Amino acid sequence: MESNGSIHIHRTQGNRLRQPKKFSKQNVDLAETPLFFPEGYEKIFLAIYFITLPYIAGLLFLFFYVAEGSIDLFLSLNEEQAFMLTWAIGYEIIAALTLMWIMKMAIGFANESRKSTIKKQFRRP
Repeated sequence: MESNGSIHIHRTQGNRLRQPKKFSKQNVDLAETPLFFPEGYEKIFLAIYFITLPYIAGLLFLFFYVAEGSIDLFLSLNEEQAFMLTWAIGYEIIAALTLMWIMKMAIGFANESRKSTIKKQFRRP
């Protein structure tokens, strides 16, 4: 009976070492996102963010990069462009930034999990 208990204790001690988790296996919680999602209205606000954020990003790109900060040139560009074109430009910018952010988090997570497995246990010579 004691040997089974000691085996059980030995197994739990072995599990105390932090096993590296996979980045894709992490839980996603919308409460931890930087965007504001009031409880009960998550889908409505997600749709609002999906429409407005890329459009605003597209407008900022057109103003600062294409029109080079000139209000007159920006207004002339804005008259000729459709809403969908500006939204698509902003969507691509936000998608690229999001992918870079995800890659940065994955690299940081890989470095963190690698550091935890490198630690060697102390052994007497």
